[in-house]
Amino acid sequence: MFVIIGIVVVIGAILGGYLMEHGNIRVLVQPAELVIIGGAALGTVLIANPLHILKKIAGGIGGVFGSSKYGKQKYLETLKMLYELFSRARKEGLMALETDSDNPEQSPVLSKYPQFLKDHHALPFVCDTIRMAAGGGIEPFDVDQMIEADMEVHHHDAGQPVAALSTMADSLPGLGIVAAVLGVVITMGALGGPPEEIGHKVAAALVGTFLGILLCYGFIGPISQNMAKAAEEEHAFYHVMRVVIVSFIKGSPPSVAVEFGRRAIPGNVRPSFQETEKYLKDRGGEAPPAENK
Repeated sequence: MFVIIGIVVVIGAILGGYLMEHGNIRVLVQPAELVIIGGAALGTVLIANPLHILKKIAGGIGGVFGSSKYGKQKYLETLKMLYELFSRARKEGLMALETDSDNPEQSPVLSKYPQFLKDHHALPFVCDTIRMAAGGGIEPFDVDQMIEADMEVHHHDAGQPVAALSTMADSLPGLGIVAAVLGVVITMGALGGPPEEIGHKVAAALVGTFLGILLCYGFIGPISQNMAKAAEEEHAFYHVMRVVIVSFIKGSPPSVAVEFGRRAIPGNVRPSFQETEKYLKDRGGEAPPAENK
């Protein structure tokens, strides 16, 4: 929503100021300049990036216009799910979770969280870690290092479309100059013609520079920054799961592991201790034992 509002504000401010100076809107409508700049920018992205990054760019741009997936409710549900998993492990042993990790759709715990089952990275992130820990023979420190390596790879992958889009944004002012130079070339070929025609061609050339700079700093650049912030939010989410899992494997009770995770949640979406405890109770789980509070 705020992205759309921001785009409207950018366009409104620029056109509003232009009209205040009695500018002619029709002069800014130069389809040829837009084809040159937009087509060349798209071509540079196709040249520089393989197909899987192009798909991520398209998905990331689409995600910019939606709301964040990592709100307070998302964190509460994830903490609840991990609490239930580890409460079961504490009663039946960590080996009991092998069935959950091998068949999450049939898991008595994970099957209650369909949105988590649809997450094609978070699900194996949790299940593969539990599978390794349940198998025994691996120290908590090594589990932590394994999770960290997984997170680094995923964060690097999430940053690739952001870098590609930022590079595209950086190229737009230069491509605007290319369009302007082509406009000047056309203008030079029209010298000797009517002054109105020459003026129109000069205006079209300058519009090319205007469009390149506007698209860079007004639209593509901010969108890439929004995608970068979304990648950071996702990284923070995985960090919280990492804290909870490692804390439990090190020997903390489920309620304490959840509290470690809660305190790792970014401040703007972090639930309070009371909210977390109430959510665990209201959703049918056992409240944290009094001695572990």
